[in-house]
Amino acid sequence: MPTDNQGPVYPGTQPTQQVPPEPPTQTYYQQSSAQQAAGQVPPTQTTQAYAQPATGQAYAQQAATGQVPPTQVPPIPGAGAGAGAPKPKKPHVGIKVLVFGLIGGILGAAGVVAALNFGGFFDRPASVTTVTNAGQSITIDPSSEDTSRATAVAAKCLPSVVSINVETNDAEGVGSGVALDADGNILTNYHVIEGAQTISVSVGGKSYDATVVGSDESSDLAVIKINPDGATLTPIEVGDSSSLQVGDWVMSLGSPFGLEQSVSTGIVSSLYRSTMMQSTSGNTIYTNLIQTDATINPGNSGGALVDDEGKLVGINSLIESYSGSSSGVGFAIPGNYAVEVAKKIINGETVTHAYLGGSFQTVTAQNARENNLSVNQGAYVAEVTSGSPADQAGIRKGDIITSVDGEEITSSDGLVLAVRSHSVGDKVTVTLMRGSKQMSVDVTLGSDESMQNSQQDESSQGSLLEQYLKQYGYGNGNGNSGSRGHGFSQR
Repeated sequence: MPTDNQGPVYPGTQPTQQVPPEPPTQTYYQQSSAQQAAGQVPPTQTTQAYAQPATGQAYAQQAATGQVPPTQVPPIPGAGAGAGAPKPKKPHVGIKVLVFGLIGGILGAAGVVAALNFGGFFDRPASVTTVTNAGQSITIDPSSEDTSRATAVAAKCLPSVVSINVETNDAEGVGSGVALDADGNILTNYHVIEGAQTISVSVGGKSYDATVVGSDESSDLAVIKINPDGATLTPIEVGDSSSLQVGDWVMSLGSPFGLEQSVSTGIVSSLYRSTMMQSTSGNTIYTNLIQTDATINPGNSGGALVDDEGKLVGINSLIESYSGSSSGVGFAIPGNYAVEVAKKIINGETVTHAYLGGSFQTVTAQNARENNLSVNQGAYVAEVTSGSPADQAGIRKGDIITSVDGEEITSSDGLVLAVRSHSVGDKVTVTLMRGSKQMSVDVTLGSDESMQNSQQDESSQGSLLEQYLKQYGYGNGNGNSGSRGHGFSQR
C-alpha cells in the first residue's frame, strides 16, 4: 500500500563620506555688562552663548549703552559716507514658506482623500465573514493579513480534519481524513485505506476504531466511519470548488509524516489538471485536479484543502516530483466531485462515471505509418459497445478520435480523462477522422453503472478497475497509462 548553502550574506557598512570642516567663523554675541563685571566672560573673548548675534548699528547702540565695550564692536563693512543709514528690512521668507507649505500640504491631503474616496477605498466593508460550525463561531476576514487569516482558518478547520492510521498484512501507514457529519462519516483517499486490516482514527487526542463504508477505487475516494461514542465531531463546511480561480488563497490541512493537525498555506497554481496513476490494483483516474503550492507531503492524503473562508474545496491526493520528494506542487481532487461521490457511498448508491462505450488504442507515429493511418496521434476505436453512447452517436470501429469539446486527444488515456472530466448526461462534441475525412458528432455521455454491474460477476478476469480500463483499450500493449507518470506520487 502506498504510504503516505548558499553561504551567509552579511550586511555591509557603507563608508561615511568625509566632509572637510569649514573654516571657523568668528561670531560676536551680545553680552551684558553684569557678565563682564563679574568676570564670567572676558571682554576680549568671543564665546558661544544663547544670545542672538548682533551686527551693524545694533553693535554701536550696544556699545553706547555700555552693554558691549567699544573695543568689541566689529568693523562694519562698507563704512563711510552714509554708512550709518538704516538698511531696509529683509522680508520674513521663512514664515511665508511655512505658510505656503502648510496650505499646500492641506490641499494635497484633501486630494488624496478625494482620490481614495472616488476609488471606493472608504466603501470597503468593515464587517467580516462570520461562520458558525458545530457550536463554534469563528470570524474570518479574507482581506486581512495572511497571518491573521491563516490563524482564523486553521482554528475553524482543524477540528474537522483527522489522522488515519492503517495496518496491513506487512506494513503500517498514516493518512488524513475529513469529517463530513456528526455521525462519524469521514472522507479520505482510497489509497490511504487500501488493503487495510485495521483502521484507527485520531480525533481530538482520542483514538477510535473505524470501518470502511465504501469506496470508489477509480476515483481514489473512500468513506470510513467511527463511532464517536458521545464525542462531538465537527463537520467541515463545504465550499464550491467550481468557483476557484488561479491565484486564490488556500490552506492544506492534515498529518504530514504523521504530524497531526498540521497546516500549510499557498495559492491555487492551476486548475483542470488530469492524470492517470498506476497503483497495485490497476490505474486510478484523476480529472480536473486543483494544482496548489500549499505543501502536500506523505500523510496529507485525504486531508482538506480549504479556501480563505475555511470551506472545503479539495481533497489532498498527489504531488508531482522527479525525485519523489515534495517539490511544492501538489494536487487535490475537487471538493464538489469528492463530496458527491462520498454522498453516494454513504447512501449505498453505485458511484457512476461518464461513459462513452468502446475499446480504444493509442495512435503513434510508428503505428500510423505501419497501418497507413491519416493522423499520427489520437485514440483509435478498436471496438464500439452496442447500445452505448458512442454507438448511438454513430462512432464506428476504425475511427480515430482527435478531440473532445475542442480538447486535443493524443492517446487512449487522454480520451478516458477527457470523458471522465464530464458528468453523466453531458453533451460533448467528438471530432474524429474516418479515413482521410474529418467529421464531428455530438455524444450524450452515459453512465457506466451497467458496465460495472456486469463486470462484478467477472472478478476472475481481474479487478473491476482493470476491466473498466480494458473498455478503453488498456491491457493490449497500446495504451499510454500515466502520460505524466514521471513525477506523480500519492501522498
